[in-house]
Amino acid sequence: MDALSEALSSVRMTGAIFYRAECTSPWGVAIPPLREYAHLVAPGTGRVVSYHLMTEGDAVARFGDGQEVLLAAGDVLIVPHGDPHVISNGPAPTIVEAEGTLGPYFAGDLSTLQIGGGGEVTRLVCGFFGCERHADRLFLSGLPMFIRINLRDDVAGQWLEHSIRHLVTEAGGGRPGRSVLLSKMAEALFIEALRRYMEQLPAEQTGWLAAARDEIVGAAITAIHRAPGHAWTLESLAEKATTSRSVLTERFARFLGESPLAYLAMWRMQLAARRLQTSRDTVLKVALEVGYESEAAFIRAFKREFGLPPARYRKQIRS
Repeated sequence: MDALSEALSSVRMTGAIFYRAECTSPWGVAIPPLREYAHLVAPGTGRVVSYHLMTEGDAVARFGDGQEVLLAAGDVLIVPHGDPHVISNGPAPTIVEAEGTLGPYFAGDLSTLQIGGGGEVTRLVCGFFGCERHADRLFLSGLPMFIRINLRDDVAGQWLEHSIRHLVTEAGGGRPGRSVLLSKMAEALFIEALRRYMEQLPAEQTGWLAAARDEIVGAAITAIHRAPGHAWTLESLAEKATTSRSVLTERFARFLGESPLAYLAMWRMQLAARRLQTSRDTVLKVALEVGYESEAAFIRAFKREFGLPPARYRKQIRS
């Protein structure tokens, strides 16, 4: 498996909600800061990623910092950090606040949202899904405010768009398994966007995705995520990456700004935090599972990362 696959498989993504919008120009919809709705969109997760798939027509998306992006049929706009934005076509006299229309979709109503002034038609499929907070340290790290890709450039993208459109169209039929299929398609769309974005990164790019793409650093990251509890050393990680310790250290510093063992320690702490939240395992058992040989060493490392000892962290999170 590659580094991106290992990272994605270690982060729970859940709670996809799709809805359809049929808009006639002029129209405009304001999307709220979705991080405030994480507990509704995907309970138990800390980050919300949103997207808009343009199936017909065009529009423009504007963000609070003045950035804007033109959207055409086949485009997917991914908003990795859930930033607020406005999508529109033409000088709409009224901007519809999506915040007031989310309730029915949270309840599973996939009826089409219809707005606008009766002109040119734009059709969208929109979705939101949540992922665990530690995705910030992995594939969400370093991502821009938005990513735009087009699905009509190749057969794989066309198949993905067609599948999503089909599932959303038949959503009102009440066929069993609908929710799971929609959730999986949302994940597939996001993963495909990450893959395409990753492939297009310039050679000088830094950050987690650039690191995962690098042959040497990616191999070491894959090994760490595959076996985080293993007694890794700099030498054994370099062996996995078929390089020297100095080259591995230099490339980690270049892409991630930290050493291989610092990355290992960070990832172990993220796994430990998740384990403390989701299980009743003792602190010692959690420590052993993530690669610490003593409870005392684990407690010290955990407190450095989170500012609290494990037991207090667990109590605070659950309360």
